[in-house]
Amino acid sequence: MTDAWPALPLESWRDTYGTLHMWTQIVGKTRLSLADANHWWQVALYVTERGLTTSAIPAGHRTFAVEFDLLEHNLSIRDSDGEIRTLPLTARPVADFYADYLGLLRSLGLEVRIWPVPVEVETSIRFTEDRTHASYDAEAATRLFRVLSQADRVLKRFRGRFLGKASPVHFFWGGFDLAATRFSGRRAPPHPGGIPHVGNWVMHEAYSHECSSLGFWPGGGPIPEPVFYAYAYPEPEGFRNYPVKPGAARFSEEMGEFVLPYEAVRTAASPDEAVLDFAQSTYVAAADRGNWDRAALERPPSQWPR
Repeated sequence: MTDAWPALPLESWRDTYGTLHMWTQIVGKTRLSLADANHWWQVALYVTERGLTTSAIPAGHRTFAVEFDLLEHNLSIRDSDGEIRTLPLTARPVADFYADYLGLLRSLGLEVRIWPVPVEVETSIRFTEDRTHASYDAEAATRLFRVLSQADRVLKRFRGRFLGKASPVHFFWGGFDLAATRFSGRRAPPHPGGIPHVGNWVMHEAYSHECSSLGFWPGGGPIPEPVFYAYAYPEPEGFRNYPVKPGAARFSEEMGEFVLPYEAVRTAASPDEAVLDFAQSTYVAAADRGNWDRAALERPPSQWPR
């Protein structure tokens, strides 16, 4: 089972993580530029059998998709006319990747305007000038894909337990995290914002309704390890003191979220059940303390997907 859930210590691939984060932001901003907004779900990427994809992006009467293949390590752009362009994923500065990527788009007749500034990072270097992030460890990128693949699968199982409005399981390139969110159906107070290099109006749209969110994050900042995380917005009284499972889970005051170390998951007797216990107990914390109408929003346990 630990082979299915490989080790992913942050220090072993921090430089590759930084580079891949910027590359996914460049590709994600392509979708942001061309797809219509709905709570910013249109900007996300999705886990595939080989890596991460934009899914189909509209471009006039055509569509195209961009995919990171983290097994054979190339980026591909495929359009609905049958054209394909590829770019190898190798160690190169972000500035070079950005120029080469836009060149591939132009070779397909796709002119895309991208704001060339990273978001949700403390130190933001324009893509055109970023020669700091230039690492790519293929083996580490594949391990990341393996982890995302497992997390995506289990989060989809958890999503099937809910009858209310719920997001897809999707990868947000801003925070570089895989996420799935449930909604109570009620409006939320305006989000206070304060996310680095992100307008507060963006957060108002993203958090327009009460939610309970769950996901996987490779770590960084105050959390120097990969974790599964869970939070509620707005955070109801008593949420952070609610007892959650499994035993390795805790509330991070630095993050303002519950976290479950990935290492505790991958070494558990059943990693799937460890994640599902964390997902269920943190959702119950949000729903119970937030007075959600659980009877109307949930499938009974006898109907949960197996």
